[in-house]
This record gives sequence, structure tokens and C-alpha cells, in this order.
Amino acid sequence: MRGLGQDLGVRAMSLYRYVSGREDVLEAVVTMLLNGLPGRLDDRLTMTWQGYLQAMAHTIRGIALQHPRAFPLVATRHPAAPWLRPPLRSLEVVEDFLRTLGRFGFTDDQIVDTYRSFSSFLLGHLLLESAIHGADTSPVEEPLDEGDAQVPNRDGTIDLSSSPEVIRLKDRLSVDRGREEFEAALETLLDRLELQVSQ
Repeated sequence: MRGLGQDLGVRAMSLYRYVSGREDVLEAVVTMLLNGLPGRLDDRLTMTWQGYLQAMAHTIRGIALQHPRAFPLVATRHPAAPWLRPPLRSLEVVEDFLRTLGRFGFTDDQIVDTYRSFSSFLLGHLLLESAIHGADTSPVEEPLDEGDAQVPNRDGTIDLSSSPEVIRLKDRLSVDRGREEFEAALETLLDRLELQVSQ
């Protein structure tokens, strides 16, 4: 907080009128990066599910490229819901994703599988790309106890009333299927490489 105060040209104590400490600042950065993201997608692309995923991927990549040193917070901060796999900081984005695929006729299993595959690919790729541009991608830290820091899931609970699809699919979203998803993604990559090599 002292360093932030110096960068802003104010005394650190004056910052505490607006935030409770470092955790609040990091939460505010993530909120700024992701707030309203579904509304920023190109409407011309979102008429199909493929276009929706492309628009989502390119919009999030744009954030990563504009803010490479801040982007790792999106993937490494404490997830909006502790059981959400993979962790993604914005319930707004997850809810929009689940609801949109449902509108395109995806079954619940297809919705969850697509969410997990897509977000794993996207976050993994963009974390590497952010690191190339100077981001620190060290492991997530435990929240600092700063008294009144507004860490949404500090007690393992969060109000999900505005995210009905997240609630409805909670059981499916909370299952750890990392090993089989890794194998499926690797197999898909090998198939694509084999196709390229054989041409």
C-alpha cells in the first residue's frame, strides 16, 4: 500500500478511505478488467455458438494483451465460487457462458464440458502469453487478513442469486476431471498435428 501510495503521489493512509487494503485493490483490478465483458462481445459474431466462443476468446485475449501484468489475477485469484473448476474470477462471465450455450441447444453435460475445455485452453494460453509480456505468474497467495478486506469468498460462501445457471450446474462444475480433460486435449492436439504432418 505504501508503494501504491508513492506511485499515486499520495500518503498510504489516504488510500484506506477507499479500500481496506491490498486484497481490496486486487479485487478492484479484476472487477475493472472483467466487469461488463459479455456486453463487449461483437454482436455480429454471437449469432452462432462458434462465433460466441470466438468473440469471447478474442475479447479476453484483448484484455490480456492490454494488461499483461494484471491479467494473471483473472486466473490465479481466488475463484468467485471456491468449487468452480477451472477457477474464473467473474461469475458474470461464467453465467453468460452457461446461459448462452444453453440457448444454442447444448445439453447440461455439453455446456459444462465446453466451459471447462474452453476456459482451460484460454486461461492456459493467455497466462503463457502474459508471461512473455512481463507478467508474474507465481502461485495464488492466501488472502491477507486486513480486518475489513472485502474478499467475496473469504468464508467459502458467496451470494449466487444472480447466477441461476451457475447454481443449477454446480454439481457438474465442481467435479475435478483434470486428468481425463488433459488426456482428451492432448489427443485432440496429436490428431491435429498428425493431420498437418501427413499433408
